[in-house]
Amino acid sequence: MSPAPKKLAIFSWSLYDFANTIFSMNVISLYFALWVTVDKGGQDIFYSTALSLSMFAVAVSVPVFGAISDNTGKRQGPLTALTLLCVICTALIGGVDNLWAGLFLFAIANYCYQSALVFYNGMMPSVSQGSHVGLVSGYGVALGYLGSIAGMLMVKPYVDEGGRSAAFLPTAMLVLFFALPCFFFVKDPEKKPMVKVQFKKAFSNLKETFSKVKSYKRLFQFITIHFLVLDAVNTIIAFMSVYASKVIGFNGDEIMQFLISSTVGAMVGSVIIGFLVKHKGTTWTYWLVLWLWIISLSLAALSQSEALFWCVGPLAGVGMGGVWVVSRAILIELSPPEKLGEFFGLYGFAGKAASILGPMLWGSVVWALDSTHTLKYRIAVSMLLCLVLAAAFIFRNFNRNIS
Repeated sequence: MSPAPKKLAIFSWSLYDFANTIFSMNVISLYFALWVTVDKGGQDIFYSTALSLSMFAVAVSVPVFGAISDNTGKRQGPLTALTLLCVICTALIGGVDNLWAGLFLFAIANYCYQSALVFYNGMMPSVSQGSHVGLVSGYGVALGYLGSIAGMLMVKPYVDEGGRSAAFLPTAMLVLFFALPCFFFVKDPEKKPMVKVQFKKAFSNLKETFSKVKSYKRLFQFITIHFLVLDAVNTIIAFMSVYASKVIGFNGDEIMQFLISSTVGAMVGSVIIGFLVKHKGTTWTYWLVLWLWIISLSLAALSQSEALFWCVGPLAGVGMGGVWVVSRAILIELSPPEKLGEFFGLYGFAGKAASILGPMLWGSVVWALDSTHTLKYRIAVSMLLCLVLAAAFIFRNFNRNIS
């Protein structure tokens, strides 16, 4: 029987999720995109390129960091170092006037934020001590949603007084403050002898997984569907504040309320979709998630009034929270138990790749149609809608082929 997990370690580990979602919401979703496109007069493609390049670096690094984590057993040290570098770069953004310097600092901060998650997720088995993984994971997710809302509310007074540039230093300090317990109270479980990390082998595992396409055709087909949906999801996370500002005309307070409504929708959606997966099955529930995204993106593209656009936030939030719940359930259904870790690695890689291509698609469309004022943004959202429609078409054939 597994020993009871230490409550302080669980709380400290979960609190890190609270900390990193403050960065995700305040920097990626809210203030930095508007700092680039409104305050500094930069084009969307500048932000999308910085975001995509940092995510490309993450996708390349993840196999190496995973190997370091597994071979050495050292997770707390790399997590601390990457988080501190993220905090420093985030704090410095608010003190620079140069757009390119800000983009460079953001790219490093986002790279460190995303890369730290490899070591953070690797801590979960030792923190939960085996039999409590689902419960501990749920604590982290719950605190993550609360962190995204609390972070916006705590930083808002600084923005009201000093503008968007004033958001970055307090955001960095909040991330650091709430991450500190994880640094001090979550320890590596055991010291492993120093093992030389074989970088070539780290990438060969991913290559070997791709070589099995013919043997696991339906599973790879679903990962393609998941990739297309995440292209839309990840891009909406990064650019919806820009869309709300430039197309709908929302002010800072309205954008924040819109993002809070989306986050609450995601919290509720995670619970509802989880319930539906259990009682209606994965296929029925995934169709619901797809339709939620089709409706949300259609409303966003067509909205001519603020009243109609307010419906987009909660709907997209439910779809956002739900897509992770049901996609993981489908992956578990399709994967042989002995290959689950391998295919979850590919699933994660698809998510990283979607964070590269989706934002670049948005930025390229807006850049190519620069003279069309707000129409370029509506077309960019319509392109994301096309990706979800393509995913729905493949999912339709995916279900027809079930024998």
